Amino acid sequence: MYDIDNNGFLDQNDFQCMAIRACVVEGKGDCSSGRLDEYKKLMKNLWDEISAIADDDKDGKISNQEFKDAVKKTCVGKKYEEFPQAMRAFIESNFKLLDIDSDGIVGVKEYRYNCITRVAIDDIAPIDKAFETLLNDDDRKRGGLSLDRYKELYGQFLGNTADNHPAVNLFGPL
Repeated sequence: MYDIDNNGFLDQNDFQCMAIRACVVEGKGDCSSGRLDEYKKLMKNLWDEISAIADDDKDGKISNQEFKDAVKKTCVGKKYEEFPQAMRAFIESNFKLLDIDSDGIVGVKEYRYNCITRVAIDDIAPIDKAFETLLNDDDRKRGGLSLDRYKELYGQFLGNTADNHPAVNLFGPL
C-alpha cells in the first residue's frame, strides 16, 4: 500500500504527499506552483475515486484490508484494461514517479532507487536479479520497462494470484 506518511492507512494526505513527490521528481528538484496545483488536483481526484471503491466504512481512511478487498473485487482475475479508471490512473502516476529521468523507461538504476527507498536492503544482487525477472526480450533491448510493459506487469501483480509469475518482483525482491 502507498501509506506515504506511515500512519497505518491510506488517506487523502498520502495522495497530497504523492502530488508533491511527483512534482519534485518530474521537475528534477523544481516544483512550480502551477505544476503542483495540477498534481494536487489529479491526486485529489484519484483519492476521491479510490476511496469510493475501497473506503467501505466511509471514515476517510483505507485500511490495508479495505485496500486488499477492493483490489480483489475490482482487479483479481482481470486484465489491466478492465481495472477501474482510478486504479489505472494511479498505476500510470506511479510509473512517472519511478521514471526519474523521464525517458519513458524504468531502468535498473531507477528500479534500485525505488526498492531502497521502501525497504531495507543489504545487498544489491537480489534487487538486480528481481529486476531481471521482470524483463522480456523487448525490455532488454529497450533497457528496461516501458509504460505499457509496466501496466502489463502491474496488471499481473494485482490480477494474478499465483506466486510464480514475474510480476511478483515488481516492487522489489521477495
